[in-house]
Amino acid sequence: MKKQMTEHTVLGLDIGPRDHVQGPDDAPITLLEYGDFQCPHCGAAHSIVKALQEQFNSSMRFAYRHFPLIEIHPYAEVAAEATEAAGAQGKFWEMHDTLFEHQDALTPDYLVFYAKQLGLDLVRFTTELARHVHAERIREDLLGGMRAGVHGTPTFFINGTRHEGSYDYDTMVKAIQAQLKNLAT
Repeated sequence: MKKQMTEHTVLGLDIGPRDHVQGPDDAPITLLEYGDFQCPHCGAAHSIVKALQEQFNSSMRFAYRHFPLIEIHPYAEVAAEATEAAGAQGKFWEMHDTLFEHQDALTPDYLVFYAKQLGLDLVRFTTELARHVHAERIREDLLGGMRAGVHGTPTFFINGTRHEGSYDYDTMVKAIQAQLKNLAT
């Protein structure tokens, strides 16, 4: 008997309702990042993404998916779960930004401290972390990334095409401008 696939078991590069997105749905550019909260390269890319969002404003939407490299980053998975637990309380992006700004402090005690700073329901937050309520969501992102050819972090896609090369600000601006130019022709 063939297993029926659902939106939650098939994750492609299209952005859908399960994704965490900033920016207008009708933006001509979609920048998708597969990232790891403990990865120093993702930490460096965080400020670049913020600058790109400011530069392109309503012309770009940004989506983030989890790709924790647990073999080399022991707190990456629990950090990803913390953002999902915060997201369940409407504060995904606030926790996302906090974790990238404090990559050197991602132990569970720090995660609870950040949750308190963000005004989250701490009982709910700690219970969800302890029970790994959001682990399947993290796994779905990870497997979707693997299917898309992601091997490391950060990995960016611009309008569904993997960005090859550097992710420094100037290179990313040129890549996004090239996509905008292609759309205009």
